[in-house]
Amino acid sequence: MGEELTWGMPVILYLFLAGVGAGAVTVSSSVLLRGGGGDFGGRHFKLARYGALIGPFPVMLGTFLIIFELGRPFRMFNLFKVVNLSPMNIGSWLLMIFITASFLYTLTFLPTFISQWKNLSQRLAPLRTVLAWINVPLGIGVAVYTGVMLGAMPARPLWNSPILALLFLVSALSTGIAMIILVQTLFHKKGADTEAERHFHQSAYLLTSSDAMLIGLELMVIFLFLMFAHLTIGNVKYAVSIILPGGDMAMMFWVWVVAIGLLIPAIIELIFVVPKLVYHRDYSAPRSVEIVVSIAVLVGGFMLRYIIVHAGQVTGPMGL
Repeated sequence: MGEELTWGMPVILYLFLAGVGAGAVTVSSSVLLRGGGGDFGGRHFKLARYGALIGPFPVMLGTFLIIFELGRPFRMFNLFKVVNLSPMNIGSWLLMIFITASFLYTLTFLPTFISQWKNLSQRLAPLRTVLAWINVPLGIGVAVYTGVMLGAMPARPLWNSPILALLFLVSALSTGIAMIILVQTLFHKKGADTEAERHFHQSAYLLTSSDAMLIGLELMVIFLFLMFAHLTIGNVKYAVSIILPGGDMAMMFWVWVVAIGLLIPAIIELIFVVPKLVYHRDYSAPRSVEIVVSIAVLVGGFMLRYIIVHAGQVTGPMGL
């Protein structure tokens, strides 16, 4: 303990924002390809549009923060002069390509807001679909890279786990969905159009049920992450003890990440999802519930990265 913290809030915010943005774009593109690609007639087209409009901007902001955290931001452009297999070089190219593709994807949705531009929106549909195909692997790659970037530092044993990248990927998809739910709920105006209301609740059910499944997967990945470290001797086992019961950051991890960020949201989501899933009843979660649950998932995703980054730095290698 007592190691100097060289990576602070800018890096933590980058890991969180890049995960949220990449998750939102991946979910949006997947929904568009699955059944929302029919422009105005698409069943979940509005859901895909929310994810597209959200996605690139958190990644841009997070990238801006980490570039200036380096101290000499303009030297970052030197990474683009060569192509090699270093994590920083791969990550820089991946972020640049993803930001470009996701921003173009966002632009294809803008004409859908103006009825006079309906023909333009329909002409852009093939390009939108192509960009969606591109953004799915790019979004997954950016989410995975946030974990790989930490794992590439052998001096920090807590980060040297093959499961960390998977954990950050699942968390990115979950927080991306949470952000879409939050924005969709805040901007939805309940009206007399029963068909529009039905589509809204169908989209909300799709997102909420998917998030509940991802939370269950994330809990399993956290278990694997802890078990892998705990069953390993030496530095890794020592490092993970900081978030196990009795560790200095255990309370923060189990309360903010596991309880508030995962278990409580999952239980609440299942309360509204199970009746439709099992008994085929209409799905309708209160607006306040969707807002609170989404915020809880986002807080848990941020705290996961906060704790991993801090715990990894204060638990340096100690030897066998």
